[in-house]
Amino acid sequence: MTSMDLTGKIAVITGASSGLGAHFAQVLGDAGAQVCLIARSQDKLEQVAKSLAEAGIDADTHPADVTDRAALETAFAAFANRHGTVDILINNAGIARTAPFLEMEEADWAAVTETDLGGVWRCAQIAARIMAERGKGGSIINIASILGQVVQPTQTNYAAAKAGVLHMTKAMARELGRHDIRVNAIAPGYFETDINAEFFQSAAGKKLIGKLFPRRLGNMSELNGPLLLLASDAGSFMTGTTLTVDGGATLTGI
Repeated sequence: MTSMDLTGKIAVITGASSGLGAHFAQVLGDAGAQVCLIARSQDKLEQVAKSLAEAGIDADTHPADVTDRAALETAFAAFANRHGTVDILINNAGIARTAPFLEMEEADWAAVTETDLGGVWRCAQIAARIMAERGKGGSIINIASILGQVVQPTQTNYAAAKAGVLHMTKAMARELGRHDIRVNAIAPGYFETDINAEFFQSAAGKKLIGKLFPRRLGNMSELNGPLLLLASDAGSFMTGTTLTVDGGATLTGI
């Protein structure tokens, strides 16, 4: 669909060194975008960039931790200076540290909320300032989770952070619309990534999969349509919206 063509667009993806972030870079690159990758590990970023290059996709990279404002300012400025602007931000970086509520440590709470909520705010603000200054609008897509809508034991920090992302998405959309910046979220259900692969291979993980409506995890390709819809002109009348992609998991209260 021509309305999903991203040729000429500059897309920044955080948490791009593996998992969903690396996949999103591939999808946006295939749609014609110049992809700019941020993650903590330069070595891993270079591996992703090499893989993308083999698929004919040019990827710019810059290491930064989403909890480090100065490093992020440097990364976004480098991308904007090299490519002219930032048109799309995929706010994907996130971590998880599970623990029962009564046993969760301050460090577990702080690390997850500062990365999964604070990092989203920080990257969105930096990108939105560039978009507003350049005056061409843009699209910010915050990667949330169904655990921002329903909860699971041992995930208090993660669920609270992702619920915050969902509400922040609406607040950002309300303010940034005047700059023609759309802000939406995707709330994925259960997709196997680096941070949860061990769990899904365990007995508890397999039991959870058995409770899902499709009796399976999602395939990453099933996020492609929602991602491209929100990133492109196909979603030009959408802002403040969350697209839940979970195979019906939230209908069971999981």
